[in-house]
Amino acid sequence: MTTDCDSQVMTSEKITVPALRARKATRARGERIAMVTAYDATFARMMDQAGVDAMLVGDSLGMVIQGQGSTLPVTLDEIIYHSRAVVRGTRRAHVIGDMPFLSYQCALDAALQSAGRLVKEGGVESVKLEGGREIAETIYRMVRMGIPVVGHVGLMPQRVHAMGGFKVQGRNGDDAESILEDAIAVSQAGAFMVVVEGVPAELGARITRSIDVPTIGIGAGVDCDGQVLVSYDLLGLNDTMKPKFVKRYEELFARGVEATKAYVSEVRSAAFPAVEHTFGLQKASAANANANTTTAANNTAPSAPALPSAEADASIPVTEAHAYGPTH
Repeated sequence: MTTDCDSQVMTSEKITVPALRARKATRARGERIAMVTAYDATFARMMDQAGVDAMLVGDSLGMVIQGQGSTLPVTLDEIIYHSRAVVRGTRRAHVIGDMPFLSYQCALDAALQSAGRLVKEGGVESVKLEGGREIAETIYRMVRMGIPVVGHVGLMPQRVHAMGGFKVQGRNGDDAESILEDAIAVSQAGAFMVVVEGVPAELGARITRSIDVPTIGIGAGVDCDGQVLVSYDLLGLNDTMKPKFVKRYEELFARGVEATKAYVSEVRSAAFPAVEHTFGLQKASAANANANTTTAANNTAPSAPALPSAEADASIPVTEAHAYGPTH
């Protein structure tokens, strides 16, 4: 069902950095930012058609696509590869490329080059960096180069070992103040949005009030200017991890298992493929085949059935001739 708020926000126009930044002022009218992760063209088309505002090609692909235990093994080349696919599947949403571990932390020049590759080779429209005050200069330089930046504070998955695991951050006063200072620093450095992950709802609200760019929460409470979820989580495609902050809007993993069981059963019982899934000869070709069979029965040396002529091949209906389309 489409609401008044949906109709205000959902347009066919490409969503840009200025448009997202302007949502800070219009959230009261129901224009909060809806962001998801995407890793391929098919998911990108699906999410784009659903009306999401932004898609993050996240280093979370290491866990949900590659089966890794963390995001740390993901490389810049892998993010670029997946970004290209997402960009090809997207028409409206803003596409953000995640900068993976060690692609920006070691040296400023290397960071600028990595961000440039994500935009130039990956086709993304902005990049996301984890960190606070220590990367403010890097963000400033990227923005000055014309590369839009999304910040990321709070729980930072690339620092999973330093944080002792994927644990909520900012629960005590000093930690909360530090995270708030990080958010202020990256926004002042030029980030046009800031992801706030894994913090108490009160801290998420305080950060949102304290900076003049939109906050995107993930496990940071409802008062952020927008929300982001991993697409595999919101669709219920991950059967092993169920974080508290995730709402599963479907259970597609379970439905996929049942659908595949049905396929396996039909293959084994020869119920699939049925007639409607099977190709046949043209009528003229079938007549030729019958004639050849009759001739062969009257001859000592059977002749091979005649192959369909080129004319017969050319007359195959379009729907059948192109049944194996560009996706196969």
